[in-house]
Amino acid sequence: MKRKILILIFIFFSFYLPSYFWFRQTNTEIWEKDGKSYLIFPENKMFYYIFRPLSYVDRQTTGLEFHIGQHR
Repeated sequence: MKRKILILIFIFFSFYLPSYFWFRQTNTEIWEKDGKSYLIFPENKMFYYIFRPLSYVDRQTTGLEFHIGQHR
């Protein structure tokens, strides 16, 4: 039973981490007003809720900020 749980956890993270990094690479922009990089989440918030745990870790390690919707 423990082995099956470990395999499921491995499969989950083998898809979750690469999908976050793909999302991060395709949705990062530099805001002209402050020159910082921001990860822009769509306004429907689905991706925000899915990737929120990793975005907090990413902020702490790389300083990348995140924003829901485009800057105005």
